[in-house]
Amino acid sequence: MAVQTAQADTFTALRDCFTADLAALIGDEPPRDLTANAFIDLVERVRDVLASSSMGASQDAGEDLDSAATYLTDALTEPGADQPALLARARTHLRDAIETAS
Repeated sequence: MAVQTAQADTFTALRDCFTADLAALIGDEPPRDLTANAFIDLVERVRDVLASSSMGASQDAGEDLDSAATYLTDALTEPGADQPALLARARTHLRDAIETAS
């Protein structure tokens, strides 16, 4: 039970840290009270917008967001997976994407 709580806390921290920056990248207001799945949907929506850009930096950021979405999804859906490692990788890709796109 403690492992699931730690995973949920880490996921919540990622969501709280990155939601506003992700929404800003596509000119949206940050959504409130996102569920884990809604956060992944936001990451994928931003990814799609950036990946369709003709600017190389935006496309690179889109690739980072694609990786982040994969790691976030795996952390939620893969029983027995190393969730802390998956969430750490997602965090790295989220951070890199925001830095690249800004």
